[in-house]
Amino acid sequence: MEGIGKSKPLSTSVGDYLKAIWELAGSGKVTTTGVSERLSVAPGSVTRMLGRLQGMGLVRHEPYRGVSLTERGEAEALKLLRRHRLIEAFLIEYLGYGWEEVHEEAERLEHAVSDGFTERLAELLGHPDRDPHGSPIPGKDGTLVPEDLVPLSEVAVGDLVRIARIRREDAEALAYLGGHDLVPGRLLKVKEVRDVAGVVTVEGEDESVHPLGEPLARSILVQRASGRGAE
Repeated sequence: MEGIGKSKPLSTSVGDYLKAIWELAGSGKVTTTGVSERLSVAPGSVTRMLGRLQGMGLVRHEPYRGVSLTERGEAEALKLLRRHRLIEAFLIEYLGYGWEEVHEEAERLEHAVSDGFTERLAELLGHPDRDPHGSPIPGKDGTLVPEDLVPLSEVAVGDLVRIARIRREDAEALAYLGGHDLVPGRLLKVKEVRDVAGVVTVEGEDESVHPLGEPLARSILVQRASGRGAE
């Protein structure tokens, strides 16, 4: 894949589409409906925009088969992701934002700063490879740190897991998780999994117990720690 180099700035709407497609499908395909739901845009408008993006050489769109990014489209999406996640880290580390506040702020700022600013930001922050929510920050050349993670909703009773990444962006959910110290790096033991309701109950090292509904548990990506806890 091409590196994330200099190119003519894309419009905010084009950037948002590319980033949404990457976040939904990576190098694979996503449906028009999926993009519509992600961006809260009418399906007809999505179809028209995808036609425009295809004409720009940024996506491949096959009606009824989905949409994927071209090599150039993927490079542009990763550039935006890098910028967004570095901005989030800066807002928390230097401006005192809470981790539940930074997503919307970074969404606005990512379209307003240059590639040069982005790289100066990376240097200031010490070239981090993850943002405050545990999401990998693409390198300047577009590479990503490999991940071997599973959703908390897919673990078994007795498993020891460490939170690696939070996929939620809404402030309310992030405030809840942060308030209960359910953040990247936290070690947890799975106490109960209710198959019907999808509730996963976990216990921290401080013996605090947290029942999590299926949508929230699915958004928490974890690494399995070595061994299993005592039953």
